[in-house]
Amino acid sequence: MGKYKQLAQDIIKNVGGKENINGLTHCITRLRFKLKDESIANDDVLKNMSDVVTVMKSGGQYQVVIGNHVSEVYADICNIIDLENTNLNSEPKKSGSLLDRGIDIISGIFQPVLGVMAACGMLKGLNALFVAIGLYANTSGEYLIINAAGEALFTFLPLFLGYTAAKKFDLKPMLGLVLGAAMCFPGIQGSTISAGVEPLYTLFEGTMLASPVYIDFLGLPVISVDYTGTVIPIIFVVYFASRCEKLFNKIIPDLVKFFFVPMLTVIITLPVALIIIGPIATFGSTLISQAVFAVRDFSPLIAGAIVGFTWQILVIFGMHWGFIPVYINNVMTMGYDNVMMPFFACTFATSAVVLGLFFKTKDQKIKEMAIPNFISGIFGVTEPAIYGMLLPLKKPFIISCIASCIGGAHYGLFNLRKFMTGGMGIFELPAMIEPDGGMGNLIVALIGIVISMVVAFALTMIFYKEETKKEVEENDNKTSQPHVNKSNEEVAASVIEKEVIVRPIKGELVKLEDIEGRKRRVPNC
Repeated sequence: MGKYKQLAQDIIKNVGGKENINGLTHCITRLRFKLKDESIANDDVLKNMSDVVTVMKSGGQYQVVIGNHVSEVYADICNIIDLENTNLNSEPKKSGSLLDRGIDIISGIFQPVLGVMAACGMLKGLNALFVAIGLYANTSGEYLIINAAGEALFTFLPLFLGYTAAKKFDLKPMLGLVLGAAMCFPGIQGSTISAGVEPLYTLFEGTMLASPVYIDFLGLPVISVDYTGTVIPIIFVVYFASRCEKLFNKIIPDLVKFFFVPMLTVIITLPVALIIIGPIATFGSTLISQAVFAVRDFSPLIAGAIVGFTWQILVIFGMHWGFIPVYINNVMTMGYDNVMMPFFACTFATSAVVLGLFFKTKDQKIKEMAIPNFISGIFGVTEPAIYGMLLPLKKPFIISCIASCIGGAHYGLFNLRKFMTGGMGIFELPAMIEPDGGMGNLIVALIGIVISMVVAFALTMIFYKEETKKEVEENDNKTSQPHVNKSNEEVAASVIEKEVIVRPIKGELVKLEDIEGRKRRVPNC
C-alpha cells in the first residue's frame, strides 16, 4: 500500500463507498469515477480535504481533482477496492445526455494512451531537433533507433486504440488488439496492394472521395485505405465487434464458446471493417477536417482567438476531450494540426497569472501554492492552478482567458502548426520544428509564449486587487448581519420588539430607592 492510503480510504468513503463505484480511471490530475448514484457522494467533505483540489461533475463522470500525484492515489484506491478482481472496469449502464456519453467514451479510450503518446511524441521532437542542430544525421544509428522508439506507437496506433476501445465497449481486449493489428497488416494497406498495379475501377470518381479499388471480397469492393496511424476507423470497428461478440455469446453453446466466439467475431468484423466501416469512417474524417478548415479559413485570427479563450473553460467541464480526436486525426492524416494549436497559449497565460499572483498577494497560503503551480503549468499541467487559485479568486481566471485569447489569435494568424502529437507545455516545442528542419514555425510558437505571458502577467499586476482584512470582515458582516446599515436606535428597537420577558413568579414591583426600611415579605407563589 502506498503513502496515500489514508487519502484513498477517505475518498472511497466520501464517494459513497466501494459499492457505489461503477468505474474508475485517471488522467493527468483527476480521478474520474463512474458512480451509481452521484447524489450520495459528499461533495463538500471531498472539497475540504487538504489533498483534494476540487470536485467536478462532467461528461457523466464524478471527477476528483488531485494534482500531479494522482497516479499514486489511483493506485492506492485500486488496491483497496481490488479493481482488477471486480467488474469496475466494465461499461456501466448508459446514462446521461448524448454529449456526456460521447465525452465519456472518447476520454475513456484516449486517456490510457496519452501518457505514452506524449513520451513518444517528445522522442520524435527531440530527434528532429538533434538532426536540425547537426548533432547527428538522419541516417545514423542514433536517429534510426530513437525514431523507432518514437514512431512505433503512431504507426501502430490502431493496436493501442483497439485495446482501450475494447475495454471501454466491454469487448475482450485481446480481440481489440487483433482487429487493430489486422487493420495495420501490410498485406491489406492501400500503399501495398496498389504498388505497380492498375486499379480495377474507381468509386466516386470526380469527387473529393474518389477511391481506387484494387481487390474485392466475395465480389464486394475493398476501397484502398492505409489504416496505419489512423484514429477513428478502429473505434467504430471495435464497437461493431463488441456487438457481434455479445450476440455470439448468446447463441453459441458453452461447450465451444471459448474459441468459436472470438473466431466468429473476427471473421465477421474484419471484412465489414474493410468494406464498410473503415472507408465510411475515413470519408467522415475527411469531411470533418474539410469543414473545420473551411471555418478556420474564414478568419484564422478569430478562430485562434476563440480556441484560446474557450479552451480552459472546456477543460474545467471536461469537454476538451471532444476535440482531442480532431487534433490527433489532423496530425496523423495531414502531417500537422493548426486548428487546435491556439490552445498552446493557455498553458503559459495561466502560468504567468500565477506568477503575477505570487508578486501581488500578501496571502502566505497563495504564495506557497504559486511557485509549484507555476512550474507545473510551464510543463503543461494547469489544473492545480485553475482549481486551486484562479477559479476561487475569479478575476485571475478571467485574466488568463483574455491573455489566452490574445495569444491564440497570434497563433491563428501566423498559422502555428504541430507536426507530431506528444509533449506538454515547453516539451511541445520540439514537435513544432518543421519536418525539413525549418525554424520559422518554432519562432512563431516562442513569440506566442512571450505575448501570452507578458499580457497575462501585466493584466494581473494592473487589475488584480487583493481584498484587505478590513474588506473581508466587512463582507462577512454584511453576510451575517442584515441590519448592519441601520441606526443604533433602529437596531435597539428591532431587538426590543422581538424580545419577550416571562415572569416566573408572582410578586410586587418595587423601585430600588424604596427598598430600604421596607418590611420584607415572601411573595405568594
